[in-house]
Order: sequence, then structure tokens, then C-alpha cells
Amino acid sequence: MVGWDWYYLSTVMDDYSRYIISWLLSPTMEAGDVTQTLDEALTLTGVESVKVRHRPRLLSDNGPAYVSGEMREHLDERGMAHMRGRPYHPQAQGKIERYHPSMKNVVKLEHYYFPWEREAALRDFVSYYNNRRAHEALDNVTPADAYCGRRHEVLTERQRINRLTMQSRRKENYAKLSA
Repeated sequence: MVGWDWYYLSTVMDDYSRYIISWLLSPTMEAGDVTQTLDEALTLTGVESVKVRHRPRLLSDNGPAYVSGEMREHLDERGMAHMRGRPYHPQAQGKIERYHPSMKNVVKLEHYYFPWEREAALRDFVSYYNNRRAHEALDNVTPADAYCGRRHEVLTERQRINRLTMQSRRKENYAKLSA
């Protein structure tokens, strides 16, 4: 950002669907910033208000905010396990590590003069990423479709449309050959 100090992005991504549940753009990357992002994700998912067989687990790198005592206490209070990747081994967090360059390639195209301008651009990108951008690893469905359990429904509808398209093309091609 022009004329502003460094800003950090804290993001919570669902590992199965690649759905961005919550994020926070902040001038610091302290345990409080990360716990705020995590609490928002827990609230949005509703996992705190229902009985679940397996508590969510946090997978993170070894940044100071993640290895702090404050973070450990916060996760213990919520009954959550914390798994950390090996130092200097970003492949352990491959999905979120891949998300960041995708986001930066779009968001960094503009110059922002105020933090809220970049925040608005991030909000737009997260919406696009979750709801419109199909992922090859998810059989070309969006993270929102995978996260909300619509993956099978989307794939079934896609097959139906594909079948109808093929029938229509076959009919048109036979008509051309007959003429």
C-alpha cells in the first residue's frame, strides 16, 4: 500500500474443499490477530454450537503467532488440536500456500492508498475464489460447492447437460451428412 506500513493476511481455509472461511488483513501478525480469524471461522461454521465427532484441527506453519503460548491456550480452551508443518517445508500447507500467489496475482495489480481499499479487493477476490473459480483438484467445482456438499449434484447436472449437448450435436451432424 502506498504510504502505509506492511500488512499481514491471516486466512482460515477448509482443507477438504479449499473454501476460505475467514480472513483478516492486519498491520500485525500476532496471536491475537490469528485467534480473531480463527474465532470468526468457528462462529461462521457453527461448529461451536453443535456436537461434532471430531473437533477441527489447525494446521499452520511455525510463525511466532502460531507457536505462542497465547495461541496454545486459545486452542486448548476450544478443544482443538494444533499441527504444525516442518520448518522450511511449506508443502505441508500446500493448499493455503498455493492460494496466496493466486490471490496476490489479482489483488496486487492495483495500487491501494488506504487499507480498506485493499480489504475490499481481498473481499472481492475471496468471493470469486470461493464461488466462481472452479478447481481442477475438486473435479472442477467451486470450493463453495464442495464445502456445502453440492459437489455430487453439480457433477451430475454437468453430466446431464453434456449428454444432451452430445445428442444435439450428433443429431445436427447426421442432418448435415444427410443433406
